Amino acid sequence: MQQKITLKLLPSEAQNESVIAERIAQFLSKKTRAVSGFQIIKKSIDARGKNVWINLLVTAYIDEPIPPKNELKFAFKNVERAAKKVIIIGGGPAGIFAALRLIENGVKPIILERGKEVRARRRDLAVLNKEGIINPESNYCFGEGGAGTYSDGKLYTRSSKRGDINRVLHLFVHFGANENILSDAHPHIGTNKLPSIITAMRKCILDCGGEFHFDKKVIDFVIAQNEIKAVKTADGDALHANSFILATGHSARDIFHLLHQKKLQVLAKPFALGVRVEHPQELINSLQYGSHNQQQEFLPPASYSLVDQVEGRGVFSFCMCPGGIIAPASTNEKEVVVNGWSPSKRNNPYANSGMVVQLEIEDVIKYNCEAKTKREAQINSPFIMMDFQKEIEQQAFQMGGGKFVAPAQRMVDFTENKISSTLPKCSYLPGVASVSLNEILPPFINNRLKKAFQSFAKKLPGKNKQTGYFTNEALLVATESRTSSPVRIPRDERLLHHPQIKNLFPCGEGAGYAGGIVSAAMDGERVATACGN
Repeated sequence: MQQKITLKLLPSEAQNESVIAERIAQFLSKKTRAVSGFQIIKKSIDARGKNVWINLLVTAYIDEPIPPKNELKFAFKNVERAAKKVIIIGGGPAGIFAALRLIENGVKPIILERGKEVRARRRDLAVLNKEGIINPESNYCFGEGGAGTYSDGKLYTRSSKRGDINRVLHLFVHFGANENILSDAHPHIGTNKLPSIITAMRKCILDCGGEFHFDKKVIDFVIAQNEIKAVKTADGDALHANSFILATGHSARDIFHLLHQKKLQVLAKPFALGVRVEHPQELINSLQYGSHNQQQEFLPPASYSLVDQVEGRGVFSFCMCPGGIIAPASTNEKEVVVNGWSPSKRNNPYANSGMVVQLEIEDVIKYNCEAKTKREAQINSPFIMMDFQKEIEQQAFQMGGGKFVAPAQRMVDFTENKISSTLPKCSYLPGVASVSLNEILPPFINNRLKKAFQSFAKKLPGKNKQTGYFTNEALLVATESRTSSPVRIPRDERLLHHPQIKNLFPCGEGAGYAGGIVSAAMDGERVATACGN
């Protein structure tokens, strides 16, 4: 007999297979020896009450052997001599998963990545963190694996209608990820482990006859009769294919401009912007698990998810990184962008999260109209949101003083309009400078953030101002501005190609159709299926 059941266990019990078997037997009114074994389907943490519980959904096997795990199989074909070729512009999750799906469909993928291979990127990141020198083509956003490779590796998504989440997770396991991502409610790989997984995916693509080119920046499209015939690269090559997948990520501003120059439609798109908040991880643990919880040694570093509606706009936590590090995610000189990541063990002493305000196009139009230096042409531009994003990032760079030092302010000081006389230690390696964030973020963002932080004080309260979420021990670091693309590249709803170019398939975060590794991967697969048929 086999049966699916849900168990509510203490964290220490959930780590002990013998105890789990005993609880299964009790639940089913069986003797423990009758439990042949179990398989965990889903695992989640419930910290809403006085005690913290682990909820396990398991398949229990009673008086019968445990069958082999039902692993998905992938049939990667040899496509070296395939009749059909597809050029993929961008080697992030959308591009890589598109390539793998094309190979399964017997189509040859050719990935053109403007940045470097995943391990060479690490050297450029070290120079950025230590010396404040950026490589515009190789950084936290550009390079093999895209922004996701060095920004945590969270695999949680709510985009279940966009594709097969289970397939994407199984592909990660196939290429070396831990099997626990198949059952964890909020799966996470870790920035330290993703590079080897991405490398294994690239090896598969090459072994099957696909191509993967680095330092291959696309600078032009050759268009004739409503089709792209070839792309031109910065090193002088012209590359031809049957179809072209555009998977360049949310920071490839040059591609947005190239499309506009070619009179191909691009649209302004809402996005969210704010700051990254850093607390001591021990503080977040105490708020979520309780300061006297004896089970903490069996629990992972705590996370949180916060959201509020302030003056008609959402203010919410974004990309929360327990035991994480704040990283410089800029792609050009003279702009400061921050993001967060965690290693697989999430064992750093700080917790950080984006805290951002949802921006609508009307907000930025009003802001531009009120600024005397703005021209009406900017108001009607498809780049109105991107230009606003860039302006805030450049202001942050100036206020930080250069070399990607980030402007920062203690949380309570920010709400009380006080410049912080000192700043707490921070994980952001280029360093932070004490400034008033009011001089960087416009009032319609600042005011909403201030009200939200005071609201969150009630949702995660402590005994006093130093032990709750709303504390001066928390540091706000500006700016968290690359939450999603500020531009959408339109596409046919059913056929997924650009309305004007029938063999150009925009996808992923850069085109405005995804928001994270898994949703980008699923969108890449959808587009690959569409253009490979």
